[in-house]
Amino acid sequence: MNGDSLNLPVTPLLNDEMAVLAGRLRRSLVQINNHRVGIGAGIIWREDGIILTNHHVGGRGQLSVILLSQGNAVYPARVIAADPEIDLAFLQIQASRLPPALVADSRNLHVGQLVFAIGHPWGQVGFLTAGIISSLDSATTRRGRQIPILRSDVTLAPGNSGGPLVNAAGGVVGINTLVIGGDQGVAIPIHLAQAFADQALQRAVVPEEVSV
Repeated sequence: MNGDSLNLPVTPLLNDEMAVLAGRLRRSLVQINNHRVGIGAGIIWREDGIILTNHHVGGRGQLSVILLSQGNAVYPARVIAADPEIDLAFLQIQASRLPPALVADSRNLHVGQLVFAIGHPWGQVGFLTAGIISSLDSATTRRGRQIPILRSDVTLAPGNSGGPLVNAAGGVVGINTLVIGGDQGVAIPIHLAQAFADQALQRAVVPEEVSV
C-alpha cells in the first residue's frame, strides 16, 4: 500500500465541511470577561442580545461580553436570569441582529456520537476540540435534585466553561461546565437550558433601545 491510496475522495470534502462548521460555531460564540473570576465562554441565544453561559462564569460580578462576530467588539452585560443549581445564566447586551447558535435536541444523543467543543481554553480564542459522547448520566445537586448531564472525552480547560458542546451537524447539544477525573468533560444538556429559558426569559427581558 502506498501513500496515494489514503487520499480518498471524501477526505477533502470532509475537511471542508469541518472548516465551515468551525467558522459557523465561532460566529455564535462569545467571550465573557468576569472581572472577578476571569475569562469564560458563552453562546448567542437570541439575535436581540441574549447570551447563554454558565452561572459560575457570568452569574454575578462586573461582566463584559466580547463578540467575535463583530471584530471583538466589547459590550457591558447584565444578568437577567440565573440558576446556580444547574449552573446556567442568561445575560443581556445592548446589541441586535446577532447570529444565534443553532440548537439541537440533546434528548436524541447516543453514546459514541461525535461531538465538538469550542471555547477559549487558556486564553486561546475560538479553540475547537473533538471527541465522542462517553455517557449519558445524571448528577445530584446540593439540594438533592437529579439533573441529566453529558459526559464526553473532548479536551476542556479553563476558558471552555459556558461554551457549547455541539454535534456533527453543528447543533448545540450542551453547555460545557467542568472537567472530572482530569480528562472527562461534563456538559449541561441544552434541553435543560431551553426549559430554563422558557420559564425565565419572558419575564426577565426588559425591552430597551439597542445599538448595532
